[in-house]
Amino acid sequence: MNKPTKRYWLVKSEPDVFSIQDLAAAPDQSTHWDGVRNYQARNTMRDDMKKGDLVLFYHSNAKPPGVAGIAQIARESYPDHTAFDQSDSHYDPKSRPDSPTWFMVDIQFVEAFQEILSLPELKQIPELADMVLLQKGSRLSVQPVTAAQFTLIRKLGRQTKNRSKN
Repeated sequence: MNKPTKRYWLVKSEPDVFSIQDLAAAPDQSTHWDGVRNYQARNTMRDDMKKGDLVLFYHSNAKPPGVAGIAQIARESYPDHTAFDQSDSHYDPKSRPDSPTWFMVDIQFVEAFQEILSLPELKQIPELADMVLLQKGSRLSVQPVTAAQFTLIRKLGRQTKNRSKN
């Protein structure tokens, strides 16, 4: 039997809501990735994200927006309990515990970059031209990343000074 291939992802979070530092400070440095209310992103989490997959943690609506670090999938998809909680901002009256609409995964902290690898920097890298994040109109909060894109971003994110010259 073939071992499943590791896959790579990018997840977006507004750092004033939940940052890579919040993930690092969480119990066991992990949390559930709840509140996703887009069907395409839900399908990715439900059907494609597997334990051990690596994740680029992206700070959106930040100055500057960019990749802040790396996480990994710690638990595969299960029903998003926030959809059942009427007091939660992610409540969905059509989603029920016996027939859930929304799913989440658990992610665990791997590392934070010393500096954000900013969106403008990413746009200047020819090898990333096909990256979903950089496509016009791309707004998904959960999106695939190729192994080559992940490897390059991790390498660049680990560098701190004179990054644009390397």
